[in-house]
Amino acid sequence: MRRGRLLALGVLATALALPAPAALTARGAAGVPAFSHVVVVVFENKESGEVLGSRRAPTFDRLARTWARITDYRAVTHPSLPNYLALVSGSTQGVTDDCTSCVVDGRSLADTLEAARKSWKTYAEDLPAPGFTGASAGDYAKKHNPLVYFRSVLASPARRNRVVPLTQLAPDLGRGALPDFSLVVPNLCHDMHDCSVATGDSWLRGFLPPLLRSPEMRGGVVFLVFDEGGSDVGGGGHVAAVAAGPAVRPGSRYTATTGHYGLLRTIEDAWGLPRLGRSASAAPIVGIWRR
Repeated sequence: MRRGRLLALGVLATALALPAPAALTARGAAGVPAFSHVVVVVFENKESGEVLGSRRAPTFDRLARTWARITDYRAVTHPSLPNYLALVSGSTQGVTDDCTSCVVDGRSLADTLEAARKSWKTYAEDLPAPGFTGASAGDYAKKHNPLVYFRSVLASPARRNRVVPLTQLAPDLGRGALPDFSLVVPNLCHDMHDCSVATGDSWLRGFLPPLLRSPEMRGGVVFLVFDEGGSDVGGGGHVAAVAAGPAVRPGSRYTATTGHYGLLRTIEDAWGLPRLGRSASAAPIVGIWRR
């Protein structure tokens, strides 16, 4: 059985034409690699059991079996926006609703990444133009795009212009310009907010393989998470979470309780960034990385 499972994993990796891992001997903090790139893709409003183990989400299921499943990932609160703010700043910043005109003054990954000379972008599907700060446009929703709420981003045209339409991702990959950190925000249909789990799963099936195949992702990781679930477990629900890519040890599991603060801490530890807010008391995600 073990030999057959390993063979299946090898066939899948070959089919995806994944680049070989590079420089994974470089370490961040103890137990976390110094990732070449981190991509975080955030889906919406589903409990783990609605996605993993569901016939409606074969892509998620395959990725969870092939790469690393983070089994006890819990969102922070309800509704969406405070969870997104927590993910990029270690705090809900006092926000308790999906406001679209509010502005927050705390520090975020935009600040700490730039101070460490690391690049970043948000790739938002259906964003009408780089730097757009409006509440909505078609199936784009500002409430799922957290960095445009921070005053330090809003005050800088250069920073605002790092918030770009998702259509820019493929050209960036093609010219070797993927930023160190990328936040990918699918639109309201593809993130499963307004459309079905099957629809979001189908979108992921088309979106992810070109990213994983890119030479840019050697030594990189893609985190697939949900902002919140439908329950109050942990504050915002028990949601599905998967880590995929060349930095990940295939077939591994992280079983300790974690969430948005733990994911933020993992990124910070990988690159030696200062710990923001409640990430300081969260444990990084370890034990699923290639050595």
